[in-house]
Amino acid sequence: MEGVFLIVGLLVGAVAGAVIGVRIGSRNTLTQLKATRQDLELERVRTIEEAEIKAKEVLLAAKADALKVRDEAEAEQKQRRIEWQREEERLSKRREELDQKLERVDQRERKSNQRQSQLDKLQNDVEKMRSTIVAEVERVAALSQADAKKELLAMVEAEARGDMARVIRQVEAETKEEADQKAREIVVLAVQRVATEQAAEVAVSVVPLPNDEMKGRIIGRNGRNIRAIERATGVDIVVDDTPEAVTLSSFDAVRREVARIALTKMIQDGRIHPTRIEKLVEDAEAEVERVIKEEGERAAIEAGVPGLHPEILKLLGRLRFRTSYGQNQHHHAIESSRLAAILAAELGADVKVAKTAGLLHDIGKAIDHEFEGTHTKLGVEFIKRFGVNNPKILNAIAAHHHEEEPLCIEAVIVEVADAISGARPGARRENVETFLKRVRDLEDIATSQPGVAEAYAIQAGREVRVVVRPDDIDDLASLQLSKTIAKKIEESMQYPGQIKVTVIRETRSVEYAK
Repeated sequence: MEGVFLIVGLLVGAVAGAVIGVRIGSRNTLTQLKATRQDLELERVRTIEEAEIKAKEVLLAAKADALKVRDEAEAEQKQRRIEWQREEERLSKRREELDQKLERVDQRERKSNQRQSQLDKLQNDVEKMRSTIVAEVERVAALSQADAKKELLAMVEAEARGDMARVIRQVEAETKEEADQKAREIVVLAVQRVATEQAAEVAVSVVPLPNDEMKGRIIGRNGRNIRAIERATGVDIVVDDTPEAVTLSSFDAVRREVARIALTKMIQDGRIHPTRIEKLVEDAEAEVERVIKEEGERAAIEAGVPGLHPEILKLLGRLRFRTSYGQNQHHHAIESSRLAAILAAELGADVKVAKTAGLLHDIGKAIDHEFEGTHTKLGVEFIKRFGVNNPKILNAIAAHHHEEEPLCIEAVIVEVADAISGARPGARRENVETFLKRVRDLEDIATSQPGVAEAYAIQAGREVRVVVRPDDIDDLASLQLSKTIAKKIEESMQYPGQIKVTVIRETRSVEYAK
């Protein structure tokens, strides 16, 4: 029991101590709260005072800024007012000047109207005087004004025609002299830069023999050898009285070359019989094909035209065995290409187009004996088939014999290069019949024109001189006649180089002293 009472007593003492401690803590807390409230009140008062001070400072600064802005605005307004006053003064002065100018213009207009009135009056007086004078002149001359105009116009026309003829002759002579000089310089330069070892080459169709006994071996028993050779090569072999030689005849130069090579090997070998002939002809064909390929490639390299199709090169090589008027067409193609390139460079044209067209312009001659059509048409169709589609090149090839109109300067250059290569001395040979026919055609074309008395072809057909009747042809008509004849020759004839047309008009006055 005593223990219980002890515990209870301890508990009661503890509770009482706790209550006393709580009361003491509450009193301390209240005291602290009061102190804190006083501090906050003081802080609030101090903050308000500081805010009022700052507000007063800001207000004073704002007032100072407002005064400054107002002063600046007043100064700017004052400056603008001064400028406006100056502008008004300037405009007023300008208005006064304009008014003065308008006044002067009005004065001038009034004076001009007065002068115009005077001029109109004078013009009327002059017209009346002119009418009076014309009527008096017509009465005295017994000739109306219209008839006088006709006579005057006739006199002026006659004088003008004479003056015009003289001017035309002078200008034409000067222009022709300058053009001829420039053309000669360009052509001579081109010819000098393209030199060939020989001017012309004739295809050889004669095979030499070591002796006349070989002719019998070529013919063979009952002609079997010669028939075998002709059958294998497609060439006619002419064995005549020519000593130590036989002649090969064929329109195909390639076949003729195959036959020549094969026959030469037979003669060197000495064994001539049908079996051997076929083998040698095959070998000769292979050799000629190789030569054709090499010659085509060489032509392209020498002319500076790379990238051509192998079939085009092959056809170029075939020109090695083609001649025209005795001129080898392989050499002619290379020479024309070089000349065209030089002329194009001198004239500022397309050099590549010119030299390509110059090289290919006669390529159709390699197949013109196999197909129908002109060599220009065949050549254009062939190269188009193998990738040459440049319209300038095609036109240059088609137009170099005037089968088409030249559409570019390169076409004219190719035509000129072809003429230079074919017309220079020794380049081609012409038989007597063709030459005489060309001369007769020249004279017939000239004499067919009205007013022509006589015509003579001279300088080996390179010039035609035309004598006209002076009563029918005057000086101006002579100029037109020479142009007409030249154009007629160009349209109806084919010739190398150029033909000069000279028209001669001579007036003779004869009188006898008695």
